[in-house]
Amino acid sequence: MTFQIDRNTVALAGACLASLLFGLEISSVPVILPKLESVLAADFKDLQWIMNAYTIACTTVLMATGTLADRFGRKRVMVIATIAFGIASLLCGLAASAPLLIVARFLQGLAGGAMFTCSVAVLSHQFQDGSERGKAFVAWSVVSGIGLGFGPAIGGLIVAFSSWQWVFLIHVPLALLALVFIGAGVTESRDRNAQKLDRAGILTLSFAVFGFSYLITQGADLGSGARIGVASAAVLAFAAFLVAEKTSPYPMFDFSVFRIRQFSGAIMGGIGMNFSYWPFIIYLPIYFSGVLGYDSTTTGLLLLVYTLPLMLMSSTAERLRARYQARVAIPLGLLTLGVGFIAMRIGSSLEGANWLTMLPGTLIAGVGIGLTNSPTTNTTTGSVSPDRAGMASGIDISARLITLAINIAVLGLLLTQGIASYLKTALGTALDPDELRALAERIATGNLDGLSQYSPRLATLDPSGALAHAALVNGFGWVMLYSGIGVLALAVISFVVFGPRNAPQEARDRHRSQGASEARS
Repeated sequence: MTFQIDRNTVALAGACLASLLFGLEISSVPVILPKLESVLAADFKDLQWIMNAYTIACTTVLMATGTLADRFGRKRVMVIATIAFGIASLLCGLAASAPLLIVARFLQGLAGGAMFTCSVAVLSHQFQDGSERGKAFVAWSVVSGIGLGFGPAIGGLIVAFSSWQWVFLIHVPLALLALVFIGAGVTESRDRNAQKLDRAGILTLSFAVFGFSYLITQGADLGSGARIGVASAAVLAFAAFLVAEKTSPYPMFDFSVFRIRQFSGAIMGGIGMNFSYWPFIIYLPIYFSGVLGYDSTTTGLLLLVYTLPLMLMSSTAERLRARYQARVAIPLGLLTLGVGFIAMRIGSSLEGANWLTMLPGTLIAGVGIGLTNSPTTNTTTGSVSPDRAGMASGIDISARLITLAINIAVLGLLLTQGIASYLKTALGTALDPDELRALAERIATGNLDGLSQYSPRLATLDPSGALAHAALVNGFGWVMLYSGIGVLALAVISFVVFGPRNAPQEARDRHRSQGASEARS
């Protein structure tokens, strides 16, 4: 018994370290983009690709990973993914040009998405007892939050004391350490009914997700004909995926799980977190530095207010879930998160806005994410039979990362459009549309000091820089309002989907899911 407890602890350490590596590569890279612009001679499109290549690649492999893990073994697939992540991180650190770094980032995203999906499936199978599983996912949620939440500060520290390459190279020894824990602690598991591989489902969904992600993140740079072509190909691939899943005797995407209210309601929680909180963490440092004028050290400290509650609230969240069920805990977390964004919107719009006016909103949003995160993950994987954990975790993480990829792009678009709208209202026709768009993109980076050299006409129209500053404030107002209203709507949807408390019905739903899985054998 002691060996089993020790082995589970080691497995938990491996899964947590894998999720830490995955999150760090999303949130630590934005802080080094200005450095990459100079040392790699990267232009604006290159920098976009350096960020988007990782996220697009992640979303492409998620469901395929769940199926492969169920078929060939979750431990085996996780080991392969972790090795690949370490190698891809090494390639990123050694890249001597922007195109090479983009390719390496795409490979890193493929491996990272697979590694992250497997970590959820492994924990769900490794911890069968509900209470122990809850504790494991609390720890996993805390460490995952450290990776995503502290990424900007960690990336900034690495660049301050070393070079940009170590933002990537640091993952090589950490991946090796994760392999030690995974090898020593994780028990191999697979779906006993996964007798055949759903190759058609894997290929069609991967093409569809890649097409939609590419269209959202890069569509503005495509011509109208190319946009129509990419959109049509993505739609056709998704239609082919639906047909493949209906006709396959062993589909990787089991639509019957959406009849389980617990599962579907929890999926809304994952979507809500990545609709607002996680994409905004990429832009919040720009607000603190560009709008409020704080240095990197102060900005890093202020980000702790946004991220620390995730770690502090995880155990409270699990107690709420245990006492009131997920149908209360998850919508309550989303509601709190939405209130936090509305409070940030109000605080940022006040005259003389500073860190004190933003403090209530960032703190409330942090509490909201803490109340939502671990109950969401625990509920999605706990709602289905253990042998379908890979499939369930694949759907869960797919929903999260597809939402994250979409909303990183959407928040950036809203920020730029909010800036452009303010400038157009204030300046009228003084700037032509192309110049206005380019200037809005420049202001959206938060670097307002060099605007006079970038746009001499703006220097004449706005010599004090007050107009550019007000435009940036307006853009962030759009972003905060969109995030707040969106996540409040998702809180209501989640509550409705969960429905009234009905434990016997949930038990019957899970039994039907398990029976459907067994019927395919």
